[in-house]
Amino acid sequence: MRTETPPTIHLADYRPSDHLIDRVDLDIRLDPHASRVTALLALRPNPQGKVGAPLVLDGDELKLVSLAMDGEVLLENAYTASPSGLTIHRPPQRPFTLAIETEIDPTANTKLMGLYRSSGVYCTQCEADGFRRITYFLDRPDILSIYTTRIEASREEAPVLLGNGNPVGSGDVPGTDRHYAIWQDPHPKPAYLFAIVGGRLGSVTGRFTTSEGREVALGVYVEPGKEARADYALDAVIRSMKWDEEGFGRAYDLDVFNVVAVSDFNMGAMENKGLNIFNDKYVLASPETATDADYANIEAIIAHEYFHNWSGNRVTCRDWFQLCLKEGLTVFRDQEFSSDMRSRAVHRISEVRTLRARQFPEDAGPLAHPVRPKQYAEINNFYTATVYEKGAEIVRMLKTLIGEDAFRKGMDRYFADNDGTAATVEDFLAAFATETGRDLSHFAQWYERPGTPRIAVTGTYDAAAKTYRLDFRQTRPGAGADAPPLVIPVALGLVGEDGPLAARSERVQDGVFVLDKAEDSVTFESVASRPVPSLFRDFSAPVRVEINQSDAERLTLLRHDTDAFNRWESAQRVALRIIIAAARGGSETLDGAEGFADALAAFLDQEAVNDPAFAALMLALPSEGEVASEIGANIDPDAIFAARRRLREAIALRLRDPLIVLRERLAEPAGAPFSPDAASAGRRAFRNAALDLIAVADPDRGTVLAREQIAASGTMTDRLAGLATLSQIPGDAREAELAAFAERYAGEPLILDKWLAIQAAIPEDGTIARIRQLQQHPAFSITNPNRVRSLVGVFSLSNPTQFNRADGAGYALVAETVLALDKRNPQVAARLLTAFGSWRQMEPRRRAAAEETLRGIVAVGGLSRDVADIAGRSLAS
Repeated sequence: MRTETPPTIHLADYRPSDHLIDRVDLDIRLDPHASRVTALLALRPNPQGKVGAPLVLDGDELKLVSLAMDGEVLLENAYTASPSGLTIHRPPQRPFTLAIETEIDPTANTKLMGLYRSSGVYCTQCEADGFRRITYFLDRPDILSIYTTRIEASREEAPVLLGNGNPVGSGDVPGTDRHYAIWQDPHPKPAYLFAIVGGRLGSVTGRFTTSEGREVALGVYVEPGKEARADYALDAVIRSMKWDEEGFGRAYDLDVFNVVAVSDFNMGAMENKGLNIFNDKYVLASPETATDADYANIEAIIAHEYFHNWSGNRVTCRDWFQLCLKEGLTVFRDQEFSSDMRSRAVHRISEVRTLRARQFPEDAGPLAHPVRPKQYAEINNFYTATVYEKGAEIVRMLKTLIGEDAFRKGMDRYFADNDGTAATVEDFLAAFATETGRDLSHFAQWYERPGTPRIAVTGTYDAAAKTYRLDFRQTRPGAGADAPPLVIPVALGLVGEDGPLAARSERVQDGVFVLDKAEDSVTFESVASRPVPSLFRDFSAPVRVEINQSDAERLTLLRHDTDAFNRWESAQRVALRIIIAAARGGSETLDGAEGFADALAAFLDQEAVNDPAFAALMLALPSEGEVASEIGANIDPDAIFAARRRLREAIALRLRDPLIVLRERLAEPAGAPFSPDAASAGRRAFRNAALDLIAVADPDRGTVLAREQIAASGTMTDRLAGLATLSQIPGDAREAELAAFAERYAGEPLILDKWLAIQAAIPEDGTIARIRQLQQHPAFSITNPNRVRSLVGVFSLSNPTQFNRADGAGYALVAETVLALDKRNPQVAARLLTAFGSWRQMEPRRRAAAEETLRGIVAVGGLSRDVADIAGRSLAS
């Protein structure tokens, strides 16, 4: 069996569909193995299409039962049908209807795309091209249709029947044990936003009155018995609706908004119109079962999917090359929401850490692509950090460049001009150009070019003239000499030994200098003393900055900068320098570690109690992945791990005593009720970061404190943090607590995901054997994406020494899982394979082992399009 070579689709080849579908009437009769779908499509020729073109509908593993046009059964010579498509050879050159009946097996659909059955619940996932697994269709995002859906099922099996839009009818099917519900969505939408759910579900409900006076019925549907864990998700829905009205003027537009949690889901969640379907890990939460990180993720992802109602649904994307138009924009919107709900500074640092950990390596490896790709072979493989996180940074830069008021006006115009249409990046930028009168064609290069820009900065102080000049030079790896420079907003200021320095420059407006040339400079006047530049404040552009600053200068920013992000960044840069020097030199000495630890001690003494969440971030050293990304070539993960561990030990020994005191001082009062708010979560974050470092300095004491916390804590946050700390200390205590945790939560799959993840991240030679044992554990199932991501995904992304073992054993483990999963769920398999994205940056032995593993995967016959695409691009030179 040969591997299918997917055809390459190019942005330049886009043309409108030859036909349009104005209305879709669906009758879906649910059955575990033989669901019947009748689709009545109201079609017409597209005036912008090719006259007389055949009607070519997409399909995927479909079984055609019947076909009729305008009520008449079509003769067999009038069409060609296969599981992957349906072609009407000579469709009428007028409006006509096509009735298509198909049969599908939801239980056998392990790809979890289209209509499938998960734990007894019927649900759908249609983005990007899953609707073609339900019925034959023009499955592309620029086909916008009005949908009416009748859902029928056994009342015993599926008492709850949900669809897009508003409920318009329901009842029993005479003479049977079945019932039906009819849902109508009045807003034109593409097929990827279609959804239904049917099953036995509990719910929590609420109501929201929009700013336009519409009464909206809200529901969060979950597995029966878990309704109490859905309260926070419902609260997040209400806060999201209110925030979008106040922040963007976007009111909800249906009478019903439902969220459904399912246990088998390829993605985090899906924004189907009026019926958001979620991976249950992003809905279910209680103090006993969810961590503070879970609460924050639920809040953010609920908001993200709700915000799609306008940035993705009411205004959708013309084609999948424009994916960033809905995802990057909506990520920006959910980031702003979370920043308003929590600490803006802490959240911004979290956003940047995610970008650097996921997107920067992607930009530097074989899977690099522009934010708006120019071509793809499998669109499911382009739901990437580049599209999402870098896409959000582009929107943020635009806001920085034009200002908050102009940005809001541009957003209002974008929604008004494109409501009910399938838009492009050009449409998005045109709205802001119209409102501001600015030419944004130069800025648009951010969407077109891959790679992370590097900005070299040199500062020169003239003591006699009291001036300070900053010289900037931008380059982009892989860009040719004739590649135009990017428009880069540089938020900046000057800091002295005693605090911020007053200085002025005609080229700095509202604290921002715009670098739009390959080389440029800015001069400040009336600078009283030699300053330390504070560059790219609040991470004003997704770039790498190269500037020759001493540790002392960076620590001046830590002490005195008014920008919280750059205070944190200065500490990170000092830590990176120390770790990289030690990793490259192989020396046991850590140049500068003592001074760095002293600076952290002074910081904690001044600010840990006032802002424990920020202090917790200060205690977290750059990850091994961030260090590797900074090194860039000939990476030795073992050397990085050893150097980073030595610095942690040095800091821990210096800070142990103050951390013990602060940890007790920030403890919750006995009997205090649990709250997931930012302040409470911040205190827990600091106490757990302190516990981790105390254990590094004194493993015996750390073991005692961790076991006490596991036993006494009433929150999953603290219990899991204690277990995570203990997991890094080999011995009987660790194994005993891991076993006890598994026994205690044997009936809680989402909690056992955390247990799997903790073990997958243990940086020890025995971890691969441990993972193979866990793959046989009842808690693990290769058919469930959450289980696979928690064990094998965490191993590949969060355990660099063991995944990148020099003997290739880590690569082999992941490759085995990819191949075993590929036949069942190619999307999840392909995403696991992206862990190889940095293989070319490894040192020669590991590089050879990774290449051998990738070539072994490619040599396997019958690979899915998803896996073949990732493997092929990973190997491409």
